[in-house]
Amino acid sequence: MKNELIMPTKISFKSNRAMINGEVVRAATFARFIAAEVQTESAERYYLIFYKNALIYGDQLDNVEKGSFLDKVLNEGIVLDQQHPLLPVLIPATALTIPAKNKLFNHLQRNYSLLEIPCMAAALDSFFTTEQFSKPIEHIFFHYRRNGSFSKAYQSIHLLSDLSPSLEKISDLLHSREYSSYSNFYTTSSLSVIQKKDPLFAEFLCFMNRTNSEHYHMLEKILKNEERFAEGLLLWLDDKRNLTCESVKGQTQLALKYLPLENWIQVLSYAKINPFKWVPEARTFIEGLMRNRQYEKAAVYLFPFIEELPEEYHLLLNEIWKQVDAEFVVSHLEEFLLLHQQVAQENDPRQFEQRILQLTAKLMEEHDLKVVCEKLKPIQKNFPHSIIIRKINEMTALLENPDRMMELGQFYADFNQYDQAIECFYWEMELKPADPAPVRQLCKMYQQKGMVNEASAYQQIYTQLRSEQETG
Repeated sequence: MKNELIMPTKISFKSNRAMINGEVVRAATFARFIAAEVQTESAERYYLIFYKNALIYGDQLDNVEKGSFLDKVLNEGIVLDQQHPLLPVLIPATALTIPAKNKLFNHLQRNYSLLEIPCMAAALDSFFTTEQFSKPIEHIFFHYRRNGSFSKAYQSIHLLSDLSPSLEKISDLLHSREYSSYSNFYTTSSLSVIQKKDPLFAEFLCFMNRTNSEHYHMLEKILKNEERFAEGLLLWLDDKRNLTCESVKGQTQLALKYLPLENWIQVLSYAKINPFKWVPEARTFIEGLMRNRQYEKAAVYLFPFIEELPEEYHLLLNEIWKQVDAEFVVSHLEEFLLLHQQVAQENDPRQFEQRILQLTAKLMEEHDLKVVCEKLKPIQKNFPHSIIIRKINEMTALLENPDRMMELGQFYADFNQYDQAIECFYWEMELKPADPAPVRQLCKMYQQKGMVNEASAYQQIYTQLRSEQETG
């Protein structure tokens, strides 16, 4: 998918009463968390942590500490670069506010269950000292233990050592005999039973083992039940085993309930899944672009799959080929060559020759003659009788022959490349100062360029040479 179809994901958030604007340059999902790396307008780096799509904290960081939760998310999560089409869906478009650091854990306890707080605190180890973020975790653990809720005490912290190495000492609290029965529950129970008892742990377990079929399907079910559709789509895209025709159709039905068709086509294209092969609605989308005369945009969508488009797209390709201008073709030359191969057999040769002329003239504005000749070779294979390409080949052969600069100049003039033609005719005039022919051509070239004074000067020289020639 061409970058020109994807707009940057802008984000605004308030930090310490200051409003900060930036772009999301990277994000990653990890179970219930999303981490976003933001580059601000002043080139600072902020990292924001979301829990179930709600911002819980963020701050400026010079680097991500190895082994931290943030490092784990960005290396073991499902990572989206800044061009990923689902990035704007994951990141809220509204202005956000980073909670005050000294009031954060009180804020979390007011808005989330006690069993969620330890996990959320562990996710913030890049922003707080070990003492700062372990204190609320220990408080919750001992709160449950004092109340005789040993099961919840165990449940509140047994996941943490997997999230942050800094919390290994807290996890050591669970090694006493009184917690052995709860430990056995997690090692002997089925995944579905664990999910009912401890949905938070089950989701992390499934995410971290998502390459396992059972864990994948459980996680898929969790995301579907909670209507976290974007994360569900990312999970599906992350698992290459599930990219089948039937799964594409099924995910399309789901995705189109939440995403515009254009966005879904972008998602599939980004994942190198051919939407024009498996999504019937994709052709309707392309036809709509073409009705609105957005031929170049339609071409950019089709280019990545040009060699494997269904036959019914050939008429659309033919129309695109007729309508796009040479400048666009030059800027997408490699894709254009593939497009040419698809429509070459169906095109009117006269129209095709005109298109080759336009393309060649544009190429000559950007490249020297040898490069133009090389770039046209793939077209020549499919269109060997092109007069235009034959001319280019002849011109290339003339480059090393100073005795035939007049011919080369005439060729350049045929392609409206007046500056190159002037060089050739000037060379010929220097070699043959008494010959009026190159001077006449120089006059014509300057006329074509609208340079009246120069054209007039060479006209006078031409008249004088003709007069001398006639008088002997």
